[in-house]
Amino acid sequence: MKEKNSSSNFLVQGTILAVAAIIAKVIGMVYRIPLSRILGDEGYAYYGTANEIYMILLMISTFSLPLAVSKMVSEKVHLGEWKNSQRILRCAMKFAVLCGAVMSILCFALADVITGNIMKIGNAAYGLRVLSLAIFIFAVTGVLRGFFQGHGTMVPTATSQVVEQIVHAVVSIVLAVVMMNRAAQDGDRSHAAALGAAGATAGTVFGVLVALIMLLFVYGRFRRAYAKRIRTDEKKELDSDKMIYTTILLTILPVVLSTLIYNISPSLDQGIFNNILARQGYTSEQYNAIYGIYLGKFRVLMNVPLALASSLAPSVVPTLTAAMVDRDFKEARLKVRSTMRYTMILTIPCAVGMAALAKPIMALVYDDWRMLPAGIMQAGALMIVLFAISTLSTAVLQGMGHMREPVVNSFLSLVIHVIVLVILLKQFRLNIYGVVYANTLFAFLICIFNGVSIKRHLNYRQELGKTFLIPLISAAVMGVIAYLVHLIFYSLLRIPFIDSASNAVATLFAIVAGVLVYLFLLIKLRGIRESEIANLPKGELMVSILHKMKFL
Repeated sequence: MKEKNSSSNFLVQGTILAVAAIIAKVIGMVYRIPLSRILGDEGYAYYGTANEIYMILLMISTFSLPLAVSKMVSEKVHLGEWKNSQRILRCAMKFAVLCGAVMSILCFALADVITGNIMKIGNAAYGLRVLSLAIFIFAVTGVLRGFFQGHGTMVPTATSQVVEQIVHAVVSIVLAVVMMNRAAQDGDRSHAAALGAAGATAGTVFGVLVALIMLLFVYGRFRRAYAKRIRTDEKKELDSDKMIYTTILLTILPVVLSTLIYNISPSLDQGIFNNILARQGYTSEQYNAIYGIYLGKFRVLMNVPLALASSLAPSVVPTLTAAMVDRDFKEARLKVRSTMRYTMILTIPCAVGMAALAKPIMALVYDDWRMLPAGIMQAGALMIVLFAISTLSTAVLQGMGHMREPVVNSFLSLVIHVIVLVILLKQFRLNIYGVVYANTLFAFLICIFNGVSIKRHLNYRQELGKTFLIPLISAAVMGVIAYLVHLIFYSLLRIPFIDSASNAVATLFAIVAGVLVYLFLLIKLRGIRESEIANLPKGELMVSILHKMKFL
């Protein structure tokens, strides 16, 4: 009974964070639609570049602190060592303040060098300077999120993420418009786009600041009940600050390296892409606009389904840590299997649907009817699934305590990725498609290497039928049906209505039809059981609705 409750709570917490992440990503996607139109492809390249560099600097400093704090606190809470968990929070907060402040100052001071000399896109420096403040604020915010996750509750993290994204969206759009309008009076389009991008990045600062205020308020309420638990802790020998800092460093360094290697790819790709295309005769406006489509349209849409993997990863780490402390390998295998299954059940149909409706979705979301954005989405559909698996498998290895192997696996994959990317761009002249194919290979290699490592340490083999085969068959049929539904409705509606309205209605009908077909086939092929649906938040309500629809 205990195991069942543990598994159920794990799924509930994971689903809470997944739902919040989806909401946050949807908000992020929605606000980027008007933002991309305000900034244009060139301006969005500046905005996207500043954000990519910001994420790399964040990873080097404190991005992995939430995972490290979550893992360490989870272990102490599982052992009933409440005083030690509190000491971990105190030491982690000091660590975050110091590292966050140093990296913020360096980011501001070196913005011109990084964007101009290295990335060959100097106008992104304006936005990067603005984002330097967010590094410090995020460091403190991340420690609090990791602390709550270590206690098995994802609600504070989930709520703060959604609120953060709402504030981020509103402020980004407003300040982008204000800065673009003021700068446009000078007549320099590139300068106006750069200042507009800087205004948009300010939304990140305001968003994470509001999230920090929320988490501090929640911690103030949480601290009262936590104080009672601390008084019941009878452990006499407490961990020293030196021991805690050492553990933080030993935990965070492998995570930093693996996360950095894993996420440095977009910025590395852009630097290679810009330099090679410049030598092939493209102007900076041309290659920035092309990469702006990839970064600002495809990558934004791709990140919505990828939010599932990135949100389930934090929820699986504390539970895996607890299972490994107890040396309960059966429970650990169950957690890995369940997390991978739910991720694939949700990610595979998203990838197939985006490939089947690539052009209609680009036209609906961005009013972009060109073949290039749709072609990028179709070529990158497989990348979505592979990145989801690689993200989750990396978190599994970290949760099991094998921190070094994701670093090695990611590094080997990155080296091969860079070599292949250069060949695809220089020898085959595949342009932006070379970036897509090289990234697909990168994610695939990480999946293979991580899978071998997990099997070796956990004696684990992923079940294939329900995890991959049934969702893939269901999604394939779904994709065909969705494509035909869109074709029929668009053909019928395009005569009396304008193209954009016809496409919007046809696309929405196609998406609804695709979702229903996928759910029906997934259930009928026994890809998911009624009891598994019931274990999800609001699961009983979903079961009731599915019974009324005759799906169950």
